[in-house]
Amino acid sequence: MPQGWLSSWLPAWRPTSMSQLKNVEARILQCLQNKFLARYVSLPNQNKIWTVTVSPEQKDRTPLVMVHGFGGGVGLWILNMDSLSARRTLHTFDLLGFGRSSRPTFPRDAEGAEDEFVTSIETWRESMGIPSMILLGHSLGGFLATSYSIKYPERVKHLILVDPWGFPLRPTDPSEIRAPPTWVKAVASILGRSNPLAVLRVAGPWGPGLVQRFRPDFKRKFADFFEDDTISEYIYHCNAQNPSGETAFKAMMESFGWARRPMLERIHLIRKDVPITMIYGANTWIDTSTGKKVKMQRPDSYVRDLEIEGASHHVYADQPHIFNAVVEEICDSVD
Repeated sequence: MPQGWLSSWLPAWRPTSMSQLKNVEARILQCLQNKFLARYVSLPNQNKIWTVTVSPEQKDRTPLVMVHGFGGGVGLWILNMDSLSARRTLHTFDLLGFGRSSRPTFPRDAEGAEDEFVTSIETWRESMGIPSMILLGHSLGGFLATSYSIKYPERVKHLILVDPWGFPLRPTDPSEIRAPPTWVKAVASILGRSNPLAVLRVAGPWGPGLVQRFRPDFKRKFADFFEDDTISEYIYHCNAQNPSGETAFKAMMESFGWARRPMLERIHLIRKDVPITMIYGANTWIDTSTGKKVKMQRPDSYVRDLEIEGASHHVYADQPHIFNAVVEEICDSVD
């Protein structure tokens, strides 16, 4: 049989495409009240970063740049974009290898993969002409924002880490390990050595239903905006494409949840004058004692950590009003 038969059959089997992702994202961005600009920003190496800028006309204050987590994209900030761009420009983008951005082949090693992400953020910033920013990252985005701040501290006025992934060192004593949610364990056991979201792609036409089944909470979180499955569809189409950022994330982690190069070992390398605020969901599966440990690592620097009640890992969507108010207050402290 010719080699091409499988690849010609797979796209029909897997009900996704970049144009479907574009369409569902457009439905999400329609909810924005403030003026916004959505476009590709080309990097010197031919990669493109899909970027959404809200309130581009607000030029007086330091812009806020938000970096999504693993498997996410710009659309998941929809509950935050209008509020946080009321008095300053807000930039969000799909990380290289995720969402609608280019999906290149990343280096296979943890350090190489991390560097590729960080370099793409810096070349994106240069292409955008942003002199400095308030940098906010959620989960994997928090890990990458921290790594970025180690390398380019002069560009960061305040670093905001929301339930950041990859900080703790893996405990040697198994009793110290905080259990991840059941759906994480289920997916991890199905997949073993393959990519974290391979199950979505292998599931073919059942993929969209799997998102709804494993993560019914996403529909609830965004219920004020969407009564239908818009958000589940968005998450599905973000992650059913060619896995690029996902493969890079896999290179950066050990077994589910632990970073090969934990950030607690490196956070002291961020320049002393860069202030850091860490925001956790009170019910998260991420280790919230990390905030205290960061304070110990940076005794002469501003480090604040806080927990938001009634929120789990996706703090920004679980308690958007409180989250927006907290972030706005931090931004106002900058300018």
